[in-house]
Amino acid sequence: MRPAGPGGPPPAPNPPRDTKGLALKGAGLVAIAVVSALLWWLIRHEPEPTPVADPPSKSGQFQYTLVEGPQVTSDCASKAYGDTKKFFTDTPCTRLSRALYTTETGGKKALVSVVLVTMPGEVTATQLKALTDKDGTGNVSDLVRDGTFKDQGAPKISGQDAAYDSHVTGPEVAIVLAGFYNKQTDKPLIERIATDALRLSGDLRR
Repeated sequence: MRPAGPGGPPPAPNPPRDTKGLALKGAGLVAIAVVSALLWWLIRHEPEPTPVADPPSKSGQFQYTLVEGPQVTSDCASKAYGDTKKFFTDTPCTRLSRALYTTETGGKKALVSVVLVTMPGEVTATQLKALTDKDGTGNVSDLVRDGTFKDQGAPKISGQDAAYDSHVTGPEVAIVLAGFYNKQTDKPLIERIATDALRLSGDLRR
């Protein structure tokens, strides 16, 4: 301690430095800097939002008018022909729904058969599709072939000139046949109609 000057009290001692407080303040500043840097990094590296695909359109390319059916049965063998009939005899279906539609486009009118077959399981459904996809193996009879639909001038849609398409979903097989009225021809168009009409099988689940 410095000795007191003459005639006065000794000077007050210097206050001790608060080293603990300074350390805490320094640590706080460092923490703030780290958090700020982390937030900046997250903002710059935020992943782009994943685009959500639009649901498939249910309207389709063509408009259809129901003209016959749906007819529902559980006896597929009696409603089939050729090797497909034998397949159903050995492997019965659980449900069959058949309907007929018409559609018009570009001055052409088409008759469309839509069939929905429900099999016991996915394996037999796949087997059925593979069978009907082949030429000369028969098919499920459409409502023109079995005489149910008696519209004058209705085209035969189970022959070689008919367009065909099919689709399997689980135990269900959708089968479409389509042909033009008045012996009109446009193979690419009638094939597009057949493919588009597969979506109508959803109406046959009711």
